[in-house]
Amino acid sequence: MLERTDLPERVDIKDVSPRDGLQAEPKVLSIDERVRLVDSLTAVGVPHIEVTSFVSPKWLPQMAGAEEVMSRIERKPGVTYAVLVPNPKGAERALSTQPDELTVFVSASETHNYKNVHRSISESLAGFHRIGEMARGEGVPVTAVIVTSFGCPYEGRVPVNAVLDLAVRLESMGIADITLGDTVGVANPLQVAEMVHAFAMNAPTIRLGLHFHDNRGTALANLLAGVISGCTRFETALGGIGGSPFSPGAGGNLATEDAVYCLQEMGVKTGIDLDRLLGVTKRLEGAIGHNVPSRLYKAGGRMVPVGIEGTFNE
Repeated sequence: MLERTDLPERVDIKDVSPRDGLQAEPKVLSIDERVRLVDSLTAVGVPHIEVTSFVSPKWLPQMAGAEEVMSRIERKPGVTYAVLVPNPKGAERALSTQPDELTVFVSASETHNYKNVHRSISESLAGFHRIGEMARGEGVPVTAVIVTSFGCPYEGRVPVNAVLDLAVRLESMGIADITLGDTVGVANPLQVAEMVHAFAMNAPTIRLGLHFHDNRGTALANLLAGVISGCTRFETALGGIGGSPFSPGAGGNLATEDAVYCLQEMGVKTGIDLDRLLGVTKRLEGAIGHNVPSRLYKAGGRMVPVGIEGTFNE
């Protein structure tokens, strides 16, 4: 039987809606709206925010103006403002904006990595060496996301050992904060528990995080499996928006408010004001122009504060 003592006192939530969330939206939000989204997440206590991605606007117009977004957000002490970089050129652009963290990404499967970035896994890792050198010169830590860690749309289930080996290669390059992404939402709770246990046994110095998409309704169960297994770092997205336009079948992220509600109801702290967070969800829904997948927001499990209307463009 699960006891309260089996759970951590606190879990760190990194909200990725300004990047992973908005990159899949057909409507391109203005820079003003994106800045207000980040500032709103800061204001309600989100401790870790993925602000933007320094990719070419040709590929992702949703991320255009990344430098201006970074220059205009209101930074709060104690909050980590991270940015995603695809290559050394993106890292150079990103470092000019003084981020708290650079994030690189690589697929656990060769086919997906090539489809995603037109490089082999080894070629991606070679690029990370240069990014690491650049970041160290500026005193900025580098973290990594291993996407398709639980399953690939082209190759099927990815072996645990393949993910472990890739993570160890990243750690040897000085990247010890590594998040495993269930990019197309195929993971199940037992698989998640086995993965977390494998890392604890074979790569205990890696600071592991988990990132779930909710294609098949298992994202929250997977988060709980991760928590019970000892993981305390998770990436989620406000409203449950998101997905990769380069990954067939990718659905929305686990909603930040759904995760926070469940964790807090079990007595696990996140530092996030849930009632105010739901108000931010309401504004996000108005900004993107369609309903968000968040179950808590739809259910009204916690009342949305009266008087919060409109969009981030007001």
